[in-house]
Amino acid sequence: MRRRLIAGNWKMNGTVPEAISLVQRLKLLVSDVQDRDIAVCPPFTLLDTVSKMIVDTRIYLGAQDMFWEEKGAFTGEISPLMLKEFNCTFVILGHSERRWIIGETNEFIAKKVESAIRNGLTPILCVGERLEDREAGRTKDVVISQLEGSLALVKDPESLVIAYEPVWAIGTGKPAYPKDAVEVISMIREWYGARFGKDKAEEVRILYGGSVTPSNIDSFMKEEEIDGALVGGASLNSDSFARIVKYLL
Repeated sequence: MRRRLIAGNWKMNGTVPEAISLVQRLKLLVSDVQDRDIAVCPPFTLLDTVSKMIVDTRIYLGAQDMFWEEKGAFTGEISPLMLKEFNCTFVILGHSERRWIIGETNEFIAKKVESAIRNGLTPILCVGERLEDREAGRTKDVVISQLEGSLALVKDPESLVIAYEPVWAIGTGKPAYPKDAVEVISMIREWYGARFGKDKAEEVRILYGGSVTPSNIDSFMKEEEIDGALVGGASLNSDSFARIVKYLL
């Protein structure tokens, strides 16, 4: 069985006092959770604070992005070595907001994924289609293109998580249902098996990330193909995130 992972992406939110308040309560609420992994991914400015607060807990730390070089003249960027200084385990790469708003290409993301793995970090690689792609029947083409491009430099993905983000279901009022997620996640696992081998496909964790809330998490986690969730806005509230972490089967 693949161990499930619930990861909270705080995005561009949070001050130091807010982070302290959130994590203090979250630690209490999830202290009894042992059968699944928990991660929080705050902005770079909060990595130090959160890292110190989760020492001796079962909560892992993740970052929201990184550059592929270890150091150099790359103004405004953060390197994998800098993330490791704060004991980061995970790093989100290829998030839909970075693909569609910032304009990151598959080639750009591929360099980050390879660098993260090489430097001992576990990428949470995000893939997913927009509404116009889904309505035009291009979901499979778009997602496979993102996978092929973003993993082009990876030969042996010993440490990797994939998150399926249906961009059309994030903040649009158009809900995604478990069957929608299972259909695409199954396709991702099939592609992964053809690319890296059946054994690797059985091991890789594939999360769902599309407006995950306390009210819909249980229905998604009842599906064996879904190995966890990448949570956005609901991870900014300790009670909501704890309820998602403690999903019911």
